[in-house]
Amino acid sequence: MEVENIMNKIQNYLGNAPENLTVLEEQIDIELQMEYFDLSGEVKKNINKDKVLSEKDMIFLNDISLDEKKELLCKLASVEDVAAYRTLEKYLKQSPQDIYKWAFLALQESKMLLESSFLDENRVFISTGLGGKGRKLRYNVVFLSNQKTAINEIQKKVIINESDQILKQLNCENEKINFYENYASLIILIPLEVDLKFIFRKIIDECNIYGNFLNKNFIITNVKILNDNEIQNIINKKTIDYTD
Repeated sequence: MEVENIMNKIQNYLGNAPENLTVLEEQIDIELQMEYFDLSGEVKKNINKDKVLSEKDMIFLNDISLDEKKELLCKLASVEDVAAYRTLEKYLKQSPQDIYKWAFLALQESKMLLESSFLDENRVFISTGLGGKGRKLRYNVVFLSNQKTAINEIQKKVIINESDQILKQLNCENEKINFYENYASLIILIPLEVDLKFIFRKIIDECNIYGNFLNKNFIITNVKILNDNEIQNIINKKTIDYTD
């Protein structure tokens, strides 16, 4: 099964992926990201730079609420000033777990704002649930056994060998592969300019030379790492076409 992926839209929008592009490397839940950027957009409407900078050290106080700290972080990230960036950088190093990823997003936004100003060009920031590395995005890809049968040891070796060979040719990185009874789940870093459909169709076709044991459909997402229940639910839907 193919799941529509944000990567296609990114490629259409950016063309050949300009050099002024930055990929968020941290794995951060999409809902948290949306919450952050919603609040960030709100605080920008009536922000006072001088007031934000004069209150920048309030972020280190212990007697302010989590919601207040989130708002302060968004305000600091919205101010084009090195002092604001340094404050966020310092806070991130000591931030508690319950607000660490929020602080991380604030620091990245502040960094992008400063870079855009210093370089006199707009910076493009790509953020997905699974993050990335350098100019590559991280994906969870699931190959399905044909006819819902178990993947045997020989077939596992075929998947490993064929996927590794094809991924290396395209400068992709296979970070992890796990096998379950009726599917294989891979975590892969893929360059922005690589055609996703081409990669996985090719891997499936090459594997199927050795017995047509993989379904022509596959699952792919960069929102989160799918658990077994989520994968089985997708497999059990009628949209999966099992053929002889």
